[in-house]
Amino acid sequence: MTKVKICGINDPVSFDTAVGAGADWVGFVFYPRSPRYITPATAAGLTQRSRGGPLRVGLFVTPSVDEIRAALSAVHLDILQIYDDADAVAAIRAASGVPVWRAVGVSTISDLPATAGAADAFVIEAKPPAGATRPGGNAATFDWTILKGWLAPLPWVLAGGLTPENVRQAIDVSGARAVDVSSGVETARGVKSPELIRAFIDAVKQNA
Repeated sequence: MTKVKICGINDPVSFDTAVGAGADWVGFVFYPRSPRYITPATAAGLTQRSRGGPLRVGLFVTPSVDEIRAALSAVHLDILQIYDDADAVAAIRAASGVPVWRAVGVSTISDLPATAGAADAFVIEAKPPAGATRPGGNAATFDWTILKGWLAPLPWVLAGGLTPENVRQAIDVSGARAVDVSSGVETARGVKSPELIRAFIDAVKQNA
């Protein structure tokens, strides 16, 4: 069954909804330019609301090793989602000992990763549009057909512009076995909708 990550969790209601609806991962954004930004201390308060449930993912953009260590000292994270090059990912993976997902923006087949590097998985999403202030979370899709036949060197998660209405098509076209949503379950920038979170997870899980 296809797995689901609800990213940009920033309040108790959205956290509890994602847990209750059966999300496989919940994501916390530690990037100040994002409307979904929270501090590791705030994330720790949220994650303590459920002892079990989804794995916790921390999203970072070009972080230093010291920044990663400081975050991990404040909140338990099962996975680090990193926007940076392969060398930086390798350094973070070695220093933290925590599995790393490397986010990769694509628009054509040639953009798809051919080698694993030090990452444990890839997050595949659209390249940021011109003028974007952040590398992800821009509600942008790409041509999912380029993923058909891709000999992926690692497990991967499909992200970018997914909604309860289009996620089933995205899975069918791309062959994704995991999907990631943030803005697609919001009523305003950074404001999660419990109804949309449940609808998204239902669309993935109940129609698989």
